[in-house]
Amino acid sequence: MINLDDLMKRIEKLEYHQRLMAEMMPENGYPFHRLIIRNGLSEREVEEFFYTCDRLSMKLEKQKAEGFVYNTPLFKEFEDELHAKLKVHEIVESCIVQNIYPALMKQLQKSL
Repeated sequence: MINLDDLMKRIEKLEYHQRLMAEMMPENGYPFHRLIIRNGLSEREVEEFFYTCDRLSMKLEKQKAEGFVYNTPLFKEFEDELHAKLKVHEIVESCIVQNIYPALMKQLQKSL
């Protein structure tokens, strides 16, 4: 049976190796994934981010259809709902590179 100290050491080692692997990824390859790993976000926290992006993407499309082109409220909402460990400019740029919610991210980029 493994004791708690050994288990904690193994977890710390895995976390360290995970950070090293994230640094091995090419800079231009997967910047969004790198941010998630570097900031230690959980799968649930990433799912919440995607939920927010889904909702804001639909809101953006509705606003475009209504001729609404003022981006600040949408950007503020995104910024307010973004995980505290993430920086808005980093996440927007990384999503653009990885083609994650491209229409939404390009719109948000205009407010950076």
